[in-house]
Amino acid sequence: MQTVKKYKDEKYASLISQFAAEYFEIESSKNSLMTVTRTDILDRGKRAVVFFTALPREKEAEALEFARRRRHDFRRFVMAKKSFGFAPKIDFVIDEGEHNRQRIDELSNESVG
Repeated sequence: MQTVKKYKDEKYASLISQFAAEYFEIESSKNSLMTVTRTDILDRGKRAVVFFTALPREKEAEALEFARRRRHDFRRFVMAKKSFGFAPKIDFVIDEGEHNRQRIDELSNESVG
């Protein structure tokens, strides 16, 4: 039973990530490149946290403000896709873990080269 729930959450998260990427592509101002890195499903599917990065990094705060300001519109966008009977409450956060991973890659490449 736990495996089925985990699979459903992963599928749900994947769809929300896909929709968030599509939404950012359509609605963002193009001042920065917003890339969805993952989505976590919380509270039995009632909440979703979409993690993303933005380039240039100097524009991340502005991108985060945009995403949070538009989260209700994004929820309606998800509902319009008809993939869900119910869309969770959605929040957006900068994926600091992805930044750390990129920095480790940079350091690894420097030490090899």
